[in-house]
Amino acid sequence: MPRKEVHVKSKRTYSSKNLFSVAVKLLDTGELFIVPKCRFNMKIRELKSALELIAGIPSNFQRLCYLDKGDLLNESSLRWNNFIPGTTISMVIWAYDGWADLVKAAVSGNVTTLKSVVFKPPQFRFGPHRTSSGLAASWRSHRLFSALFISAHRGHLPAVRFLLQNGADVMAQTPLGRGALHAAAARSQTQCIQELLAKGAPLHLKDNQGQTAINVAKLLGQIQSVRQLFLFDWQQRAAGVRISPHLLESELFAHQLFDSHLRTWIRGPEAQQYMATLQGRGKFLPYLNRGPSEHRHQRIPEERLDDTPVCAGIRTVQNG
Repeated sequence: MPRKEVHVKSKRTYSSKNLFSVAVKLLDTGELFIVPKCRFNMKIRELKSALELIAGIPSNFQRLCYLDKGDLLNESSLRWNNFIPGTTISMVIWAYDGWADLVKAAVSGNVTTLKSVVFKPPQFRFGPHRTSSGLAASWRSHRLFSALFISAHRGHLPAVRFLLQNGADVMAQTPLGRGALHAAAARSQTQCIQELLAKGAPLHLKDNQGQTAINVAKLLGQIQSVRQLFLFDWQQRAAGVRISPHLLESELFAHQLFDSHLRTWIRGPEAQQYMATLQGRGKFLPYLNRGPSEHRHQRIPEERLDDTPVCAGIRTVQNG
C-alpha cells in the first residue's frame, strides 16, 4: 500500500542545519547580494521582502528567476521551485515605463543621469498615468521616492540631496511599508540617515511587519545605525522636556528646607539618642496647635535633655 503523508501544523524552530544562504544577482547592474538564514519552505514573497532591505530594490520592481527566464510565483516556496543551495537566483527589474533605467541611474548615483531619467514621462501614450494631471503628479512622486529609496540604500548623498530638493517625499513607503530611512539604516549609511532625519523622515515609521528603522538596523546587525538613530530619538525627546526655573516647596528635599548645620538629634544623660522628625514649612505639631493626634508621645522632662539647640520644626521622641 502506498504511504500516506500526514501534515501536522505546528510551530517549528529551525536549527542552523536547516538554514542556508541564497545568492541573488541583479542582472541590470551586475550586483550580487547574499540573503542569509533562508529555508526550503520560504516563500518567494518572503525572499523579496528580505531583498528589499538587502538589495535596496522595492519589492514591486523585482522579478526573480531561477534556471530560466520564468518568474517565480510569490506564493511558491524554494522547495517547490527545486532550489539547490549554492546556486544563484537572478533578479530583473520590470521592463515597463523605464523602471530599469531609473534603477540603474539611482544605483550609479550620478545626479545628471538621475535628472534625465526621473522626470521622464511614461513611455506608453495611453498609460494609466496620462489620464489626468493628478495621476501625472503621482507618477512623478512615485519615481522620485523610488530613486530616493535606492540612492539612500547605497549611500549616494549628492543624489539623495538632489531628490529631496526636487520634491521626493520622505514620508512615502514601498508596498511593504518601508521608507527611505529603512533603506539607509539597513546599510548604515550615516550621512544619508542624517540628511533624511533633517528633512523630517519619521523615525518611528513602521512597515507591514511592525519594524521601525531602528528595529531593521538591529536585525541586520548595523550597530552604527542603531546608535545614530537612538541618539537622534533621545535628542528629540530631550528637546521637549520643560525645565522649571525654580522648584516648589513641595519639590524640595529636607536638607533644602532646613539648615543642615543644626543638629537633628538629641542625646540623653544615659546615652539615649532621640532622632528628630523634619516637618515641612507651615506644618505645626499637633500638641502645639492643640489639634487632634492619633499618636501622642510622652512628654520628655526638660532636666533630662541637654541645652543644645535643635532644628526648628522638629519633634523629639523618647521611647520609654
